[in-house]
Amino acid sequence: MDTPRTIQWIGGTDGFARLLDQTLLPEKLEFRDCRKIEDMWEAIKVLCVRGAPAIGCAAAMGVVLGMQTFNGKERGSYRDKLCEVGDYLRSSRPTAVNLAWAVDRVQRFLEPYLEKEPAQKLTQRLLDEALAIEEEDRQMCRAIGKFGAPLIGEGQGVLTHCNAGGLATADYGTALAVMFSAAEQGRTFRVFADETRPLLQGARLTTWELHHRGIDVTLICDNMAAQVMREGRINVVVTGADRIAANGDTANKIGTYGVAVLARAHNIPFYVAAPSSTFDLSMPTGDKIPIEQRDPREITHGLGRCIAPDGIKVYNPAFDVTPASLIAGIITEKGVIQPVTTEKVLAMLG
Repeated sequence: MDTPRTIQWIGGTDGFARLLDQTLLPEKLEFRDCRKIEDMWEAIKVLCVRGAPAIGCAAAMGVVLGMQTFNGKERGSYRDKLCEVGDYLRSSRPTAVNLAWAVDRVQRFLEPYLEKEPAQKLTQRLLDEALAIEEEDRQMCRAIGKFGAPLIGEGQGVLTHCNAGGLATADYGTALAVMFSAAEQGRTFRVFADETRPLLQGARLTTWELHHRGIDVTLICDNMAAQVMREGRINVVVTGADRIAANGDTANKIGTYGVAVLARAHNIPFYVAAPSSTFDLSMPTGDKIPIEQRDPREITHGLGRCIAPDGIKVYNPAFDVTPASLIAGIITEKGVIQPVTTEKVLAMLG
């Protein structure tokens, strides 16, 4: 059974974006309609839509929302408004590169037409490009699954961290695409999903997706991964990514770096699955990847109650960076990058 669509555009240039509200899963399956750019900014910020590829699709649609009522006829006014809209959307979340990538792409796409066509026609072109980004993401996810599936053997145990499934993309996922494809090819295996504190994306979302598709999944606390590896239950680790530097250093949900260190200590291959749009080749290494700092209440308040002393200091980075030296391979829609080096990354991405 397929996962419900994470994001879709309803209507024409006067339409809106409909998002599956991931903050309510697994208790409720509800959708949120974004009819204004402010709605989309908020949805991205509060993780109603999350996962680097899905955020990219959402941002592209957000640009359409920001421009759909603009009718300025002064020379250069559409370009000025387009830049304003792009800057606003980029401010919602800084780490996932797909967001800025998608905004930049739709802006570049429109450049040849800006001084030649009326606002309505330009906005139609924006919508066409946003829908193209969504469809391309769908196809890339399927290709990632195809290239990654052989890495999971019959009867093996797979560990994943956070959520990199259909909920994090336009369709099918990145890390989970590898598992979905392996299952579709007839292999049986067990997935162990870290809960992924503090927002529990693994517990709430990954287990929901895998169970929804009939894949054997076991939920574990984040601090159980080492023991599960030591017991020999894990043969391979596959995670997603939010930004990948030119040398393969990878930013992903906080805790991923620790999982990679544990995998190396137990001689377990650690793979990253991500589309080419998640690579930021302007960054030679991961040292300069901006790390989003989130609301302390995500840690101090959980399960509907306060779980820490009032006024306690909190450090809440949303992501960490796994060095390329710990990554056995990066699974892309073009193939698997192995070994993970700058030369191999550039050769694969062209």
